[in-house]
Amino acid sequence: MKRIFLDPGHGGSDPGAVGHGLKEKDVVLDIALQIRSILEKGYENVKIKMSRTTDSSKSLRQRTNEANAWGAHYYISIHCNAFNGKANGYEDFIYSGLNDASQSAKYRNFMHREIANGIALNNRGKKKANFHVLRETRMPAFLSENGFIDNHSDATLMKQATWRKKIAQGHANGIAKALQLKKKTNVNQKGDSLYKVIAGSFQSKKKAIDRVSFLKELGIDAFIETITLSGVKWYRVQSGAFSNRKNAEDQLKRIEKKGIDAFILH
Repeated sequence: MKRIFLDPGHGGSDPGAVGHGLKEKDVVLDIALQIRSILEKGYENVKIKMSRTTDSSKSLRQRTNEANAWGAHYYISIHCNAFNGKANGYEDFIYSGLNDASQSAKYRNFMHREIANGIALNNRGKKKANFHVLRETRMPAFLSENGFIDNHSDATLMKQATWRKKIAQGHANGIAKALQLKKKTNVNQKGDSLYKVIAGSFQSKKKAIDRVSFLKELGIDAFIETITLSGVKWYRVQSGAFSNRKNAEDQLKRIEKKGIDAFILH
């Protein structure tokens, strides 16, 4: 049984970073709850404990003490960044006192790859720091900074439920690979076969962002997925993922009626 401790940062009287109508404590709690749901529903022999499941206050010492006392196998601290309104992107951390051969570093390699790929954020890389939650935990520990909440572009993504779900899925995928979790055999496999509606693919991130904005003005939700083909990075605009092909076709027709070329990716 693998015990995973999820720690959405801040909470209660501590909002964390703020910007563009968002509070870090709210964004990261939503992501953490979704990670828990994905892992509990999709994998065998997993126990999840969270530092908080509501908007409540908890000290850093309380968080690490709980994880240590519980005997967690992996500690994941989830955050959003802030700086000067111009900085942007995703980055993650392990304790600065560890080398690259440590278990935390090995686990982080899985986490970074799974989270950073396809979330439409600038990749700021893998870093180390002397943070309390990384230093005082007795198990491998990881801290993610999922965009800059005071940056307009990053905050626009944070406001999208589909984007937060994608961030959560990346964390869950990384945890599953790091801890070698086994998928539940009774999960409906049809749910893994999705029909994605693609409403444009661009080498320019700005053009992709413009397409997403245009779709939203038309009342059509969309987000950007980053992919690499033949060594070239593309920003793909996705507007829905459906287990039923007819639903995907209906969304495709809705987009095409607005004069936008789109297709279904299966």
